[in-house]
Amino acid sequence: MEWGSELWDQYDIIERQTQWGIELVEKYVKFVRDRSEIEQSYAKQLRTLVKKYSPKRVLKEDQELKFSQYETFINILNELNDYAGQREVVAENLIQYIFAELIKYLYENKQERKMHLLDGRKAQQNLEVSYKQLDNAKKRFERDCKEAEKALQNAEKVDNDINTTKADVEKAKQQANLRNHMAEESKNEYASQLQKYNKDQNEFYFVEMPNVFNKLQDMDERRTRKLCEAYKMFADTEQKVMPIVGKCLDEMKKAAESVNANGDSCVLIEAHKSGFERPGELEFEDYSQLINRTSSENSIGSLKSESKVDQRTIGKSKTKRWPFGKKKQAGSV
Repeated sequence: MEWGSELWDQYDIIERQTQWGIELVEKYVKFVRDRSEIEQSYAKQLRTLVKKYSPKRVLKEDQELKFSQYETFINILNELNDYAGQREVVAENLIQYIFAELIKYLYENKQERKMHLLDGRKAQQNLEVSYKQLDNAKKRFERDCKEAEKALQNAEKVDNDINTTKADVEKAKQQANLRNHMAEESKNEYASQLQKYNKDQNEFYFVEMPNVFNKLQDMDERRTRKLCEAYKMFADTEQKVMPIVGKCLDEMKKAAESVNANGDSCVLIEAHKSGFERPGELEFEDYSQLINRTSSENSIGSLKSESKVDQRTIGKSKTKRWPFGKKKQAGSV
């Protein structure tokens, strides 16, 4: 179905439809631009996040790097940084392949629409000029006919008047003949203009305007197909980065699977084991000997000697007795 034959009398509808199509493309262009800005912002935030949680400097002697769980976290940050790069790719492709292309196409589409509508207006103006010429010829013919009729009536009146001279009668007849001749010429001119207008009108409604409307239809359908391609490209832009995005996510899962809980425990052991033996059992220290004193000075001297030996052995151990450490208390011995 064609606009030229089916919508031949709906110029305003066609004009509004083609304008609406352009406005829809403009709306989609703004949508793509806003989506690109969101992707750019998202990528920037991801990179900021990665930078925030990444170590300032990575040194081989860094103890944290010896733990698989920490190494995995660093790998996830690296993959997330690559993922951010793909969001930037999406943003760039949206601008380059959709936004920029549609902006260019919009300009061309507006110019083409303007040209076709201008052709339609010119055709209508030409028809209006032809109709005005016809209307003028018609009015002239009507006026000349009235004047001819008036002149004929006047000639008959003069001819029937006995008081008029022969010259007056002859003059009136000549005037009537002149007016009749002018009416005949006006009639021929009117007929010619009518024939011309009907031809112009037929050309306008069956050739010129259908041609304009069909061109507008073709233009609008091309615009629709272009917009459809842009819709598909919107999804394609996302799909193109999916393999790399998927690879980033797979690498994150692979890194997570490489975490070795028991291995991390062994790393801690190797880094911090002291090699000390566990403390042995404490021996009973008998202080009752201090009570059983004798009156012998030798015994007292012997007892003091034994007491000194005991004092030296108390608390002397080569092992670490308190694993969690103890705070010194005031007044403790």
